Amino acid sequence: MGISRQNIFGNAPGPQPAVPGTYGTAPTGFRLPDTTTLGQVKLQVSDLGRSLAFYEQTLGLRVLDRRVGRAVLGPHGDESALVELHEHAGAKPVPRGGRLGLYHFAILLPDRPNLGRLIRHLGETNVRMGSADHLVSEALYLQDPDNLGIEIYVDRPRSAWRRVGRELMMATDPLDLRSLLTAAEGSAWTGMPAGAVMGHVHLHVGEIAAGSAFFSGALGFDQTVWHYPGALFLGAGGYHHHLGTNTWAGAGALPPAAGDAQLLEWAIELPDWASVTAAGESLSRSGFIAERRDDHDSASLVTRDPWGTQIRLTTRDRTPAAAVG
Repeated sequence: MGISRQNIFGNAPGPQPAVPGTYGTAPTGFRLPDTTTLGQVKLQVSDLGRSLAFYEQTLGLRVLDRRVGRAVLGPHGDESALVELHEHAGAKPVPRGGRLGLYHFAILLPDRPNLGRLIRHLGETNVRMGSADHLVSEALYLQDPDNLGIEIYVDRPRSAWRRVGRELMMATDPLDLRSLLTAAEGSAWTGMPAGAVMGHVHLHVGEIAAGSAFFSGALGFDQTVWHYPGALFLGAGGYHHHLGTNTWAGAGALPPAAGDAQLLEWAIELPDWASVTAAGESLSRSGFIAERRDDHDSASLVTRDPWGTQIRLTTRDRTPAAAVG
């Protein structure tokens, strides 16, 4: 979707540096901590072996844990989990028009040279990809074997971000692929590098206003970009976005069925259990359910957005269940 800065901001007064605190709209109630980050995504796929071939060979992730019908993947030289695949044999691929739920998940690379190396790798292996310059970041787009969307990107320095009024400037301009290939300095892609993290998740939703009420009003994200056609971007701690929402799947879009390839869950990682509890209380005050789950001796809260996508609220240190009563 090629939407330039001119399409979005038109003849608005000249952009200003996006100094922390000068952009974004905070929720009126609970606000997620500045140190909020994202954890792993859980995906339902039709054929685990086929998906592993893609995620290992094309994206360069490595298997951290594999059991029957399930695999967890992360970067090389790093034990952090980014993607968890769950096999549902014969799951239907995401249709061309999309479903409510996942638009894409986005892995953030540590630097431009790595993105350049990935571009060369994808070109040499004849993998189809899209690309975009979002002003705050530079991105590649791919689809996995079940047509689940993936973005791999690198951020521009925050000193280069700009705002118009309180709104951060983002767009979808052509990407300078040649510049990124030059940044790679002739080095080969050797796999997903240490330091790669889950940067953001982007969802198809049924309505922007309802999404704002849930993700900002109840869950506590700041709104950062709101004039992008059919979309709303939200983040914490001044980040351009930890979450994108859009209505591009159309007014009649449906949630995935149980047997479809889909995003099963995405995770928000907070600094401590007090923050998780505060987020859960905010969701409850707004009429949404947040249930405690004790898994593998650690505690978390689980909720669902208005279109059924599951979100796990957890702590980066995986707070032991016994420590929270």
